[in-house]
Amino acid sequence: EKMLVEAGGSTELIGAAKAESHGLGIFIRSLVGLERESVMQAFSEFVNETTITGNQYEFINLVIDELTQNGVMAAERLFESPYTDLNAQGPQGVFPAAKVTKLFALLDEFRERAAA
Repeated sequence: EKMLVEAGGSTELIGAAKAESHGLGIFIRSLVGLERESVMQAFSEFVNETTITGNQYEFINLVIDELTQNGVMAAERLFESPYTDLNAQGPQGVFPAAKVTKLFALLDEFRERAAA
C-alpha cells in the first residue's frame, strides 16, 4: 500500500480499490495476473487424474487464460460466456460433479493465496 502511495496513488483510491477487490493482494494480482506456467502447474493434477475430453481441455484452457490475465477468478464466472459457450450449464455440463467441486476449490486457492 505504501508503495502505491509513493508511486502517486491517493489513499482514498487505493482504499476504494482494496475494498472493491476484497483485499489489496487480490487487487494487485488482478492488475498483474499470474505466470501461465504457475497456473498450468496448479491444474496439472486436475487434468492428469483422468482422461479428459476435448471440451474439458478447452474449458480448462479458458480458465487458465483468465487466471493468467486476471490472477483470480470467482467460481460464478464459470457460468458466463465464454464458458457457457462450450456448454450452457457451464462446468456442470462439462465435468462430473466431483471435478466441478475440485475446480471450485482450485479457484478458491488462487483467491486465498492472493489475499494472504
